[in-house]
Amino acid sequence: MTWVERFNRRVASSVFGRYFQLEFSGHRRERKGSRFFTEIRAGLATFFAMAYIISVNANITSQSGGTCVCNGGEADPICATDVDYALCVSVVNRDLVTATAAIAALTSFFMGLGANIPIACAPGMGLNAYFAYQVVGFHGTGPVPYSLAVTAVFVEGFIFVGLSILGMRQWLARAIPASIKLATGAGIGLYLALIGLTYSAGIGAITGSVATPVELAGCKPEFKNAVTGVCESGKLLNPTLWVGIFCGGIFTAYLMMYRVKGAIIAGIALVSIISWPRNTGVTYFPHTPTGDSSFEFFKRVAAFHPIEKILVAQEWNLNGAGSEFALALITFLYVDILDCTGTLYSMARFAGLIDEHTQDFEGSAVAYIVDAMGISIGSLLGCPPVTAYIESGAGISEGGMTGITAMVTGLCFFISLFFAPIFASIPPWATGCTLIIVGSMMMKAAADINWAYPGDGIPAFITIMVMPFTYSIAYGLIAGIITYIILNTGTWVLKKISGGRIVPYGEELKENWTWKIPGGFFPAWLVRAFNGDRTFWRENDIEGESENDDVTRMASSAQNKGAPMHELSLEGKYREDKSL
Repeated sequence: MTWVERFNRRVASSVFGRYFQLEFSGHRRERKGSRFFTEIRAGLATFFAMAYIISVNANITSQSGGTCVCNGGEADPICATDVDYALCVSVVNRDLVTATAAIAALTSFFMGLGANIPIACAPGMGLNAYFAYQVVGFHGTGPVPYSLAVTAVFVEGFIFVGLSILGMRQWLARAIPASIKLATGAGIGLYLALIGLTYSAGIGAITGSVATPVELAGCKPEFKNAVTGVCESGKLLNPTLWVGIFCGGIFTAYLMMYRVKGAIIAGIALVSIISWPRNTGVTYFPHTPTGDSSFEFFKRVAAFHPIEKILVAQEWNLNGAGSEFALALITFLYVDILDCTGTLYSMARFAGLIDEHTQDFEGSAVAYIVDAMGISIGSLLGCPPVTAYIESGAGISEGGMTGITAMVTGLCFFISLFFAPIFASIPPWATGCTLIIVGSMMMKAAADINWAYPGDGIPAFITIMVMPFTYSIAYGLIAGIITYIILNTGTWVLKKISGGRIVPYGEELKENWTWKIPGGFFPAWLVRAFNGDRTFWRENDIEGESENDDVTRMASSAQNKGAPMHELSLEGKYREDKSL
């Protein structure tokens, strides 16, 4: 036995190891294969897989303009040429670097500590784009002002706390048709890829147009129309486009093909390093007032940047803003419900933590509460909604099975707080191909959609299609769910009216859906509290369980699987995978 294994077993046998259910801890539900050093390595892998969010979230969210005021008038409604406004936005970008790292550190650490799952959190990709481009709008041109949007996010978080305590978020996640859940992830992937192709937060390969919805771009800034943003000449001649494609996209893809850890962050780092020297065609610090200001901040390298512009920017005077506030609140509610719950359950399944009977996982209530509190706290720092991250799969694939993984990731984000000048100086063309690659990974969910039955496949396709084409996650979800209801309700009515004689072709291929989810509507701990259990916070199969309880559970499982009662004994405990 090596010193590493000896140390792993010593940690496992401690109170710390028992709390996190490490193997050899003696815990009744210890997670086989979990090791302390493996969890640390997994936490580092998760951080390097999602560290890009520090710069990407800052780049995307700062495009809303934050609290900066645009006074360009009709001549320049988006302040594209306003130097003072550009300087203000650059400060907002730096603020968001600090805010993103801080809230990611806080929520990831407490997700691991409280829920004991290897899933890290940060401001959500897709959610931040929806916040910046749909709700607030580019440079504040959307329907909801920035200060009102972060107020809606703050309120949303506390609503989610209540929904999580009552178990409604868990139930909704399990009750939504599987085809829509899978299509949501794929649609968000296409949405991110579209953002990665644009100028505002990507490589600048496409732009909006007049005669057509989009148009090939890639020209230098001086060849763009100041009003429409269309390239009037010099398409595909901007060197930053090709640096982003080859050094940020192709290079990263090669690393991923050879399973190099931290491939995404390596691609971002390479493009950033190429773009940092001044007096080059691809510099991020041109000799302009904005470039000079950014370069002076960059030269500090290691420094903590305090949040200046967006700290506690909420607007609580809702007079005359009722409809705008309601719009932001409602859309954040249903977009975040689907985004967070889809990621949490997919990652929990990947880690082997899902109970196949109830379709829930241990610690789900705590996980949702941590996520909900993170949403409200993050809004105080000026961030869009926080959510669980699909990049947690990098740590899980490294062997992460417990909350130690997420805690290590949180600590890494905390350390990154003190290198704000570096993260604030990552150009958008360094992260554009990252968005495209992340989008491609999210598209994998489309392969699992039930395309064999039109009642499942068509609503899924509508969901995937509408999200990028309308530049809105919310519209995609609405379109998909409404299509699903119309198609499947209509066929059900015809079947009932005809006495079962008129049925759609291939009905036997339809995915079964029911609102009666195994495990019930309310979370188990709440049911135990209503039943008068004084230790309601403990799961019966972990703490305080009597032998009679064990026999009862085994009998119930046996009946579900058809096993006769006489085959049961306490010595040979009848268990259904890890669900009991």
